[in-house]
Amino acid sequence: MQNISAVTSFILVAYTEMEKLKYLYFTVFLLLYLLILCLNLLVIGVIYSQKSLHDPMYIFVSNLVVNGIYGSTSLIPYLLYQLMSHSHEISLGLCLAQIYCLHTYGFIEFCILAAMSYDRYIAICHPLHYHIVMSPQKVIGLIALSWMYPLIAFGSYFILTAQLTFCSRIIPKVYCANFLLVRLSCFDTSVHSTVGLIATVLFSGPQLLMVMFSYAQILRVCLLASRESRVKALQTCTPHLLAFANYSIGCFFEIIQSRFNMSNFPSGSDTFMSLYSLIFPPLLNPTIYGIIVQNIRVRILKIYTAK
Repeated sequence: MQNISAVTSFILVAYTEMEKLKYLYFTVFLLLYLLILCLNLLVIGVIYSQKSLHDPMYIFVSNLVVNGIYGSTSLIPYLLYQLMSHSHEISLGLCLAQIYCLHTYGFIEFCILAAMSYDRYIAICHPLHYHIVMSPQKVIGLIALSWMYPLIAFGSYFILTAQLTFCSRIIPKVYCANFLLVRLSCFDTSVHSTVGLIATVLFSGPQLLMVMFSYAQILRVCLLASRESRVKALQTCTPHLLAFANYSIGCFFEIIQSRFNMSNFPSGSDTFMSLYSLIFPPLLNPTIYGIIVQNIRVRILKIYTAK
């Protein structure tokens, strides 16, 4: 039993592939992180300071970019530290903390995007009742649910992982992931895998159904509406569709990277795939909403022209 309990740290071996260009990677990721912080804080500041932007849609946008800061901060500072490290070792406690933060970031992102799709559905399909349906109390409830549900639900499942003991130290990524850590367990994890599959469906199924339902209803209304109304609906939904597509691409990359043998792919593609959903949504979401949404774009331009 002493040998089983001896594994209290792990090696993130993906960093060894980055050794030769680690200073370049360090510079690139540092600049990306600073850009993510600047873009997201700019959007948050504009929405917070402008009372005209305190409508439900913009409140959801601000929560989306706050989550982007949460996700990128859970990864990039430690990634920068590991790039300058020689051992690329991470303790069990820090590995578990990283898993919890990164996985809850992903689930929160999905929940907020689902809530935003519902908001767009009400705005387009029931415009006369929008402010009644999307009351301040309901918006607060949706935001609280978008944050608390992933934090509590994943935390309940995550207890199973935290109770495992481990017999191997090698993690083939630049960060800890739950399914990779479970594979290192000393014992049979078939029950854990089954519970994990069920949990994944429960965590993502309702949100996916909400997005599909919302856009099915929006499409139905647009087909019966005038051309001008269709164009307006498209303009209203475009930022959310781009944000959802961007996040879905990241999830797809993660599935490909984790389920298939990456030895047949170009060198470095596995690292790119694993980092996509943790870097590009926080980077592109504020850019998408800052450029496409006129009310946000106009106020950002006023900030720069005032200077």
